[in-house]
Amino acid sequence: MKGVLLVNLGSPESPTPKDVKPYLDEFLMDKYVIDVPYLLRALLVRGIILQTRPKKSAHAYAQIWTDEGSPLIVFSKRMHEKVQRLVDLPVALAMRYGTMSIEKGLRELSEKGVTEVMLLALYPQYAMASTTTIWELANELVRTKFPKMTLTKVPAFYNKPDFIQVLANSIKKHLEGFEYDHLLFSYHGIPKRHIRKTDVTKSHCKIDGSCCNTPSPAHEFCYRHQCYETTKQVVKLLGIPEGKYSQTFQSRLAGDKWLTPYTDVEINKMPAQGITKLAVVTPAFVADCLETLEEIAMRANEEFIENGGKEFLAVPCLNDEDEWCEVVANWIQDFKTK
Repeated sequence: MKGVLLVNLGSPESPTPKDVKPYLDEFLMDKYVIDVPYLLRALLVRGIILQTRPKKSAHAYAQIWTDEGSPLIVFSKRMHEKVQRLVDLPVALAMRYGTMSIEKGLRELSEKGVTEVMLLALYPQYAMASTTTIWELANELVRTKFPKMTLTKVPAFYNKPDFIQVLANSIKKHLEGFEYDHLLFSYHGIPKRHIRKTDVTKSHCKIDGSCCNTPSPAHEFCYRHQCYETTKQVVKLLGIPEGKYSQTFQSRLAGDKWLTPYTDVEINKMPAQGITKLAVVTPAFVADCLETLEEIAMRANEEFIENGGKEFLAVPCLNDEDEWCEVVANWIQDFKTK
């Protein structure tokens, strides 16, 4: 029997330091997130980061928390419920970190008799710190706890025509009535070394401005290429002229070389460049979360206005939009009929 497991990032149980700390510990101790030897990772995370970060992160989460809970969880559950109503296969929802674990999701499917699982990581672009960690943990759980199961992993869907279409439609809808000077595509940042580590050719990815535009097998797992490709295809569909849009990367950690240009740096420069009405879209996320709501819709908005900007629009993620849920349901239907 076939079934589906949808997986997103996860969330603390509450916006308090007490609950944020174990969540951050699980997240940052993941070897695919901070990819250094265990002892060094433990020193960085438990000896330094967790001494101060939980309080700061809890404050940020408190800014976006809703009566129903974490926006990421709330939107993911709504999307899951809509998708389940559209298909006749069992669909479970899990998170890579936190209490809604992948193990719980697989167990839920197993108890319904599922032996073939379609594993859909809810990240449009492939990255070691998102897609790989989900795939590897799911593999390990199947090997050790669910040996009768098989996994069919859905590849990154950054350029699937139906995803691009629904993303473009959503952006167009939210931009109606907003006369923007510039549309910024802000993607989650990752360390540059992650790009090189996932290069299957071991030689193509130089992050030099040309490699992402040169065809290569490396692109199947290249986050940077996939981000630029998503932007290119959405811009083409929307008919946005050159010069009226750009792409940046957000959410970096200090001490590493991360993908550039940086979202906050670029946004803060825009008013001086004559851009006073800015719209920002975040296509690395399918559900609104801390990075889209607090970092962009609140903090970036505030800094843009402080630097002379006039109007700022944070375009919502796809969340539980009907058209997006129908696209996912169609992917599930394709899996069912194979």
